[in-house]
Amino acid sequence: MIKIPKFISLANLPTKIEKLKASQLPEGIKLYIKRDDQTGMEVSGNKIRKLEFVVQDAIDKGCDTLITCGGLQSNHARATAAVAAKLGLRSVLVLRGNGSEEPEGNYFLGLLLGAEVRLISTEDYKNRRGEIMEEIKNELSAKGLKPYIIPEGASDGIGAFGYFKAMEEIIQQEEELNIHFDAIVVTVGSGGTYSGLLIANKLLKHDCEIYGINICDNADYFKNRIYSNIQESLRHLDTDAGFSLEDINIIDGYGGEGYGISRSEELEFIAAFAKEEGIILDPVYTGKAMYGLMAELKAGRLQHKNILFIHTGGLYGLFPKAELFSGLKK
Repeated sequence: MIKIPKFISLANLPTKIEKLKASQLPEGIKLYIKRDDQTGMEVSGNKIRKLEFVVQDAIDKGCDTLITCGGLQSNHARATAAVAAKLGLRSVLVLRGNGSEEPEGNYFLGLLLGAEVRLISTEDYKNRRGEIMEEIKNELSAKGLKPYIIPEGASDGIGAFGYFKAMEEIIQQEEELNIHFDAIVVTVGSGGTYSGLLIANKLLKHDCEIYGINICDNADYFKNRIYSNIQESLRHLDTDAGFSLEDINIIDGYGGEGYGISRSEELEFIAAFAKEEGIILDPVYTGKAMYGLMAELKAGRLQHKNILFIHTGGLYGLFPKAELFSGLKK
């Protein structure tokens, strides 16, 4: 048995697996969805699985303040604020914004949960977010606090174990459902979710292909980021496993116009999917990824029988984009 790091139980687990109608798919393909959008309410989505490990590490180190970063509608930042409030910790969110935005969606919820929000420019976020969080850490330390920095998306070596544990959960559910998933597909936005699944798939000797669909940047960027995460994770384990960039399967080409920017075809897909399946995808992550997965399957580029898509949440980020769905009023 592989011994993974300690974690604090925060999410509502296990999340259920549902079979999708997926009426437009080629014959012989069955598509399922794992509802990690239902890991909680305030902490909904995939981030809470990673925070179970990261926050445990912060507590073990005697920290009392969580510092993290993300876009203005970051699911991870909102979940971090919720966890901090629940555990009696402080939280500081470094978000990408210009200060003119109305508090809504995840941004509003972070404020409601008591987080201190510091907005920084797009340029500073891209080039200096780590440095800025270190400056905040030093500032708070000088005041006698004990801050802990959580990287973007909680995607680091220890956070990845949230989805190592999720893979153990999936394997158990396969037994209960009497089914084997020959492919698992997940959105890639910071790489931690994919990293954990891939590590577990190999170390647990689970015969499954793990695919990531990147929603920004490109495949090479995420392959290198995921590989770095994996190497960091392996330092927490008493086992030796060889990974290479070739082990990482990224389906490129569905990032559209960039992070958080939605194309009309993606929005139309989200609306059609909601009407057919009764499941709401978000425009930043799962909408792009499921759109990409369906396109790949229809084109015959993925040859698998039973495919599991992990719904990583993001519902609150949909509300600030409501005006983009103007066609729903017709």
